[in-house]
Amino acid sequence: MIIAVVAVLVVIAVFAFGLVDIDQTRETALPEVKTEGGQMPAFDVDTADVDVGTTTETVELPKVDVDTTKEEVKVPTVDVEPTE
Repeated sequence: MIIAVVAVLVVIAVFAFGLVDIDQTRETALPEVKTEGGQMPAFDVDTADVDVGTTTETVELPKVDVDTTKEEVKVPTVDVEPTE
C-alpha cells in the first residue's frame, strides 16, 4: 500500500515540476456501425533532458589523527532542463 502511494506521489511530482509534458495530437474516433475503421488517439510526449556527470570540488576530509584537510574529489552533478 505504501509503495502505491509513493508511486502516485512520484507521478504527481513529475508532472508538477514540468519533467514530462503530454499533448494529445489526435482525437479518438469510434467506428461507425456499417463502416470499417476508427482511430486511436495519438500523443506527443516530451520529457526533460537530464545530464549526469561529475565535477571537481574541494571538500574537507578527516585525517586519522583527527585533523582535517581539503582535497579535491569528484562529486556527482545533475542538470535537469524542463520541457518547454
